[in-house]
Parts: sequence; C-alpha cells; structure tokens
Amino acid sequence: MTTPAPPAETETALARRYRVDIDTGTGTTTWAWLPGIKEFAPKVDQTTQPTTTYDDEGWGDEDATEYKWSAEITMLHRCHPETKQFNAAQEALRLASSNFGTGSKVHVRWYDREGRPEAFEGYALVQWEPDGTATDDLDSVKVTLKGKGKRIPITNPLAPAGG
Repeated sequence: MTTPAPPAETETALARRYRVDIDTGTGTTTWAWLPGIKEFAPKVDQTTQPTTTYDDEGWGDEDATEYKWSAEITMLHRCHPETKQFNAAQEALRLASSNFGTGSKVHVRWYDREGRPEAFEGYALVQWEPDGTATDDLDSVKVTLKGKGKRIPITNPLAPAGG
C-alpha cells in the first residue's frame, strides 16, 4: 500500500471570493454588480427518501428525491453620494421582495472572483429584511434568495481566456 503525497494546495481561500450579479434588464439580460456584500452563503438542501429493503441486510439506504438552492446575503445598503438614490441591483431585490408572480423573482448569478470554475445562475424569490437598525448602525440588509427551479452551472465570466 502506498502513502499519498502531501497536498500542494496549502493556501486557504478567502470567504469573500464570490461576486453576485443581479439581472436589472427588462426584456434582455443586463447584469449589474451587487455591491456592499458582507456575507454570502449559497447552499443546496437535499430531500431524501428511504429505499431500504431486505436485501440491504439491516443497513439503511436512501436516495435523493429533491434539491432546493438558496443563498443568504448580508449587505450594506448602498446609495449614490450626490443623488442619494439606492443602487439599482439592490433596488431590484428590494422591489421584488414585495411583489407577486413574475415581479417577485430575480435572475441572479454568482461566481468566484478569481476565475475558478464554481459559477451558477438561477431565478429566485426574494426576502428583504433590514438588519442594521440601531442609532449607531450602518444601514444593512439581510436578503434571502430562495431558488425557483434549477440552479444552473455557468462558465465563470471572470475565467481566464482559453481556460
């Protein structure tokens, strides 16, 4: 039996490695950078059902029957220094959070800032919850994106050319 060599990957990736874009277009896709992110936590939940039979000799077995994706974002609420208008990507999220039907969904994508292959897009329902509310707080918001259908792997827009 051989002993594996030590891994060459000794550097720890930073948590801030993701970038998130929101589609702010009407009719055509227009990606806008979502600024002010302090925390971004994408996840996939798996639903399973037992498939244990006598053939398993007392050992449990199960299969995945459904997946759901979501992402939790905490961000600073950004506004223009002169006009005081809120950022368009953040506004798209806020407006979607209080609508029904098609207006309640946003088209979103997220990917690794350093061009690594982890990159996804999908449509999501939006929950918008003010987070910083004390007199000495910054205006921050907690946003929860609840996936509507499949999370689709995409080519990272920041991937190196030819790679």
